[in-house]
Amino acid sequence: MTESLDFRKLRLPLHQGVGQMPALGFGTLIPDPSLTRSATRDALQAGFRHLDCAERYRNETEVGDALRESLNASATTREDLFITTKLWNTNHRPERVRPAFEASLQRLGISYLDLYLIHTPFAFQAGDNPDPRDAEGKVLYDKGVTLLDTWRAMEDLVDRGNCRAIGLSDITLSDLAPIHDAARIKPAVVQVEAHPYLPDRELFDYCKQRGIVLLAFAPLGHGIRPGLLEDPVILRIAGRVGKTAAQVLLAWAVQRGTAVLTTPKSAERARENFDITPLPQDAFDQINRIETRVRLNSVVTTGVPGFIAQGR
Repeated sequence: MTESLDFRKLRLPLHQGVGQMPALGFGTLIPDPSLTRSATRDALQAGFRHLDCAERYRNETEVGDALRESLNASATTREDLFITTKLWNTNHRPERVRPAFEASLQRLGISYLDLYLIHTPFAFQAGDNPDPRDAEGKVLYDKGVTLLDTWRAMEDLVDRGNCRAIGLSDITLSDLAPIHDAARIKPAVVQVEAHPYLPDRELFDYCKQRGIVLLAFAPLGHGIRPGLLEDPVILRIAGRVGKTAAQVLLAWAVQRGTAVLTTPKSAERARENFDITPLPQDAFDQINRIETRVRLNSVVTTGVPGFIAQGR
């Protein structure tokens, strides 16, 4: 039964690739370098063993610093950790995939990745500028490479042995399905915005039927207010079960069968976000009946993450 599970220890097996992903993940989208280090340390100390990083966040080095500190203190082992990072849009050309992957490994200070994701299905003009734009400020896309071209290069990384699984992020079902059908190595994970205001049930069902882990980001509404944390249904359930609204939202995400990312920036918040327990079935059902529909990030139509400041 769900109510007997310990969500803090729950791991979801990867049916494509190797390993098990902890259902609770720490997202490292934190602009400040010093705060990245401290927040990552606090998350590991609170019990998080799943770290979600990205080349585009420009803080893999700081995450790596916190990782080394934790490993050197014997607080955890590399084998206990599940570490993800992402290929940015300017590196979609096949010849750029492996160098980008190896650069991320070097910045993180690790010898292998548990999961490597294509950050978005959009290819930007190749180069060192992560946000290439024309004189009018419009994104410069690269029409000379397809998503399948990039996926083939991702498959080669798995063949080499230091990338245990691959997947996609910020993708819609219409873009995911043809890649899944054509792939030699199927996507192990799909990371998308998901919360009670955007349950994306069609994509969720597609992934579930094919053994793909759906990894939800922005589960708390990314600070948009009024929003999920003020939703009356969520607040009533929180009061009833003696948990915070954030804990209720994170529990709902895990209880529906997804993994979930949260980005606590303090030790207290990390402990709160990690301390989640299953919801009573009727409470879970009440959340499923919420009718509000809001997408917080338009990245799935542009390739430009709305949560990352330009110029960072």
